[in-house]
Amino acid sequence: MDIAIIVGLDIISGIASLLLISAGLAVIFGMMKIINLAHGEFLMLGAYTSVLSVSAGVNIWIAMLVISPIAVGLFGVIVERCLIQFLYDRLVDTMLATWGLSLVVVGATTMIFGNTIVGVASPLGGFSVGQYQTSLYTPFLAVMAIVLMILIWVVMRFTRAGLIARAVMQNPEMAATLGVNPAKVYMATFGTGAAMSGLAGGLLAPVAGIVPTMGAAYIAKAFITVVGGGTSILWGLISASGLFGFINQIAAFLTTPVFGEVILFISAVVLIRLLPLGISGKFFKGRL
Repeated sequence: MDIAIIVGLDIISGIASLLLISAGLAVIFGMMKIINLAHGEFLMLGAYTSVLSVSAGVNIWIAMLVISPIAVGLFGVIVERCLIQFLYDRLVDTMLATWGLSLVVVGATTMIFGNTIVGVASPLGGFSVGQYQTSLYTPFLAVMAIVLMILIWVVMRFTRAGLIARAVMQNPEMAATLGVNPAKVYMATFGTGAAMSGLAGGLLAPVAGIVPTMGAAYIAKAFITVVGGGTSILWGLISASGLFGFINQIAAFLTTPVFGEVILFISAVVLIRLLPLGISGKFFKGRL
């Protein structure tokens, strides 16, 4: 029974992590059709912002939940204004540009801070399940993932900003005739996606190895989650995160973490082969 509880918590942690690291990419790719290959570096910047803020004496909760998303969100706005806005509807060019951006960000971070940086300790303690020990930070990440999903749903479904964003992404010419500035909506959407990535990076800072290249460990998982989920930003993300998080953690428990990653990617290939439009294309058509 004890081991079942521990495995269950690991599964919850895996699903929550996928939701957090993929949410920003789902917003940018799902709404703007921008393949942001610098997404991993946005996560890394969020983690570094959290660490540097805590080192400067800022409360860790403020660093993770406020400063990291704001800082990376502002960086995303700058990137959109200086780079992305010139590449809309140019998929390959956008991929190359964001890949180049990722190399620049990694190189600059390495030059400034070196190859490693002192991380931050988990702000929550642990608890015992029989003879096993686990951290309270695991259920906290799950709660944060749920809160983020609810926030996305509320904003996109019930607010004027969400309505305008969806209208611009579907028909920017018609939205422009109604007095909406599509350029500002694109900028705000990209900045919001970047802020979500920064939040994820900040939240993962206490449990992840923080190095300039840490984004490479997350970007592949984020992409297969978003692609596997399909066109539905919210329900596709939730369903794909639940499926892949469960497969990854169960496979890691039965074999090793390395084989768990391999089985995860194999399952993603199989899913995309069976459901080319993703999970939401089959089961959540027309859903947000």
